[in-house]
Formats: sequence, C-alpha cells, structure tokens
Amino acid sequence: MDINTLRGIATIFVMLAFIGICWWTFSPRRKQQFNEAANLPFADEQAADVKKTPAEDSSLHSADKK
Repeated sequence: MDINTLRGIATIFVMLAFIGICWWTFSPRRKQQFNEAANLPFADEQAADVKKTPAEDSSLHSADKK
C-alpha cells in the first residue's frame, strides 16, 4: 500500500461524506426544521412587536420629548 492508494481511499471517504451531508441537508424530513431555524433571527423582532402596547408606545414617545 503506497501513498497513492491512501489518497484514493481518502478521496472516496471525503466524497461519501459530501454526499451524506448533501442528502442530510436536502432531505424532505428536515425542511420544516430548517425553515424554523432560518426564521430565528426574526423571532426577537416579532416578540418585541407583540409585547408593545399602545400605552407603552405613548410613554416611550413622551420620554423622548423631555
């Protein structure tokens, strides 16, 4: 077994790992999970918008004017 055989085995291993990662990524079972993860940066904005009430908005504006 020489270095070229080891390089060939390593190439096959990396290729199989790449195919496995692609299969895992584009699997239909994980679509919902990845969509939820993609929307995580916007979760804080939505939560902040929901928590504000009109009374809180007016008190914030009056504090800014002082």
